[in-house]
Amino acid sequence: MLVLSRKIDQSIVIDGSIRITVLEVSGDRVKLGIVAPREVSVLRQELHDEIVAENLRAAQTVDGAIVADALRAGTAGVRRVD
Repeated sequence: MLVLSRKIDQSIVIDGSIRITVLEVSGDRVKLGIVAPREVSVLRQELHDEIVAENLRAAQTVDGAIVADALRAGTAGVRRVD
């Protein structure tokens, strides 16, 4: 892990296209501004972790009951391949 010190209004640049600027420091909170290309996903760590966990649950479920139930019910968009 690279550790850097920055003051308010100072930035770091990642890969030439992502800029992270320290906007404000208040107690134990730091407000950051992030400029990145649209195709770069920028998420808080806790939100990223939730998405990864949900994707894992969904992938495990696909192998199980939900797909079987959808096939039995004839859900639109789900087709049986024999």
